[in-house]
Amino acid sequence: MHTILPFFLAMIAAIVLLNMWATKLKIAYPILLVVFGLLVSFVPGLPVVKVDPDLIFFIFLPPLLFEASWAISFKEMKRWWRIIGSFAFLVVFFTALSVAVAANYFIPGFTIALGFLLGGIVSPPDAVSTGAIMKFVKIPKTTSAVLEGESLLNDASSLIIFRFALIAVGTGQFVWQEASLSFLWMVIGGAGIGLLLGWIFVQAHKRLPTDASSDIAMTLIEPYIMYWVAEQFHSSGVLAVVCGGLFMSARRLIFLNSASRIKGHSVWESFVFILNGVVFLLIGLELPEIVGGLRSEGIPLGIAIKYGILVTVVLILARIISAYAAMLATYIFRPSVAPRASTRMRSLLMPLFLGWTGMRGVVSLAAALAIPITLSNGEPFPNRNLILFITFVVILLTLLVQGLTLPYIISKVRALKDFMNEEEEELTRLKIKKELKEHVYQFLKTKHENELQGNAGIERMLKHWEEKTKANDDGWMSEKNKIIFVEMLESQRQYLSELNKDVTINEEVIRQHLYQIDLEEERLKMI
Repeated sequence: MHTILPFFLAMIAAIVLLNMWATKLKIAYPILLVVFGLLVSFVPGLPVVKVDPDLIFFIFLPPLLFEASWAISFKEMKRWWRIIGSFAFLVVFFTALSVAVAANYFIPGFTIALGFLLGGIVSPPDAVSTGAIMKFVKIPKTTSAVLEGESLLNDASSLIIFRFALIAVGTGQFVWQEASLSFLWMVIGGAGIGLLLGWIFVQAHKRLPTDASSDIAMTLIEPYIMYWVAEQFHSSGVLAVVCGGLFMSARRLIFLNSASRIKGHSVWESFVFILNGVVFLLIGLELPEIVGGLRSEGIPLGIAIKYGILVTVVLILARIISAYAAMLATYIFRPSVAPRASTRMRSLLMPLFLGWTGMRGVVSLAAALAIPITLSNGEPFPNRNLILFITFVVILLTLLVQGLTLPYIISKVRALKDFMNEEEEELTRLKIKKELKEHVYQFLKTKHENELQGNAGIERMLKHWEEKTKANDDGWMSEKNKIIFVEMLESQRQYLSELNKDVTINEEVIRQHLYQIDLEEERLKMI
């Protein structure tokens, strides 16, 4: 314990410093974390890192998925559900199939079942890596919504493939009827359990006398409960967390007050940042153990690297082909819902861009480590160490090659800069700000017309609320004026919620305004 604790604290410090460096270099911090972990793993005398797969799945995955479901725009998910669904399920299956065929053909000792196992592991792109890269480049909201929605669902689909392939490798047979029923239960049961628990948690927040601290503490344990309960019923814990998180996110204004939303945002942002950092460092630190396993099986390192490069190329090509196939199918069968670009060149480049965003990370590592060391009959699991090494190479290459080139491609290729005809965020923000001012003025005049006459406090409120100035004398804000002010803020929230139904408005802009309203309400409590 005394040896591990300083090492763990050093990891946290390294994560913070590397994130600062990555921000300065304008690259995604997961890239630096993996490379740093890889370099540190060769330092003699450091503790050997052995990761328990259950630790990755249960400790890391639920909160990461829960936070992602709160951050995504559910409105955009509903708008582009067809392409999101195709990428999250059909593209993942096609990618896994491509890897299975290539592995069976090129890698000695790999059956189709083992190939599907490897395909299920490496098929889901990592949302954290893509999100970190998007901090430094501007992409259209449509593309961003597709990537975020896909990242929420593809983890579940890939892990379902992984489970079935694991059963096929262990038993030597695959019963389609049983697999189909099991698949349906994992999807329907996982989603249903997540929605049910999400509803229960919403009611608990609403009915219990909670404050900001207890609300945040409850949200920290809720994803673990969703995941654990779903897994106990042999359904998808990933889908349970995603569906439950989306259900609760859509109702955050109902069961959380302004203090809980503001403080919870900061807590979750720091918590998820540390979790992501630790996982990506572990990816690099795991390399010595993986290489040691290869040597014990007599597999040359150079040959294993070639296999890793082969699988990486297959993954990239399969995703790009799938992206163009999805675009073609959409234009043929559902042209009315197809994303529109201003030129043919931009239409052709959009699937290429979507195909190039497939960096791998946390879920792939967790799934690879979850492969049992031995089969049920006691024999060693076939090619386990080679699968682990190939997974590591895939994660490293996709992070370095795609992760480093994606910002350059977006910044240098003119057609990718604005291939969607969308309203600029800044113009939308200014438009909403102006409409909010008009709404507040009309609200106060209509509902509190009597109080406006000769009430200096209300007049000052009308004049200065949007500038959020702090008056030197707080006496003007009487208890009665506070009640009116709170009503005004709640009216703004309702107005923004109605405005958010407009599909042309970016929900992120709406959320920024809602956050400012929460800050204003908290400032009011201090007066």
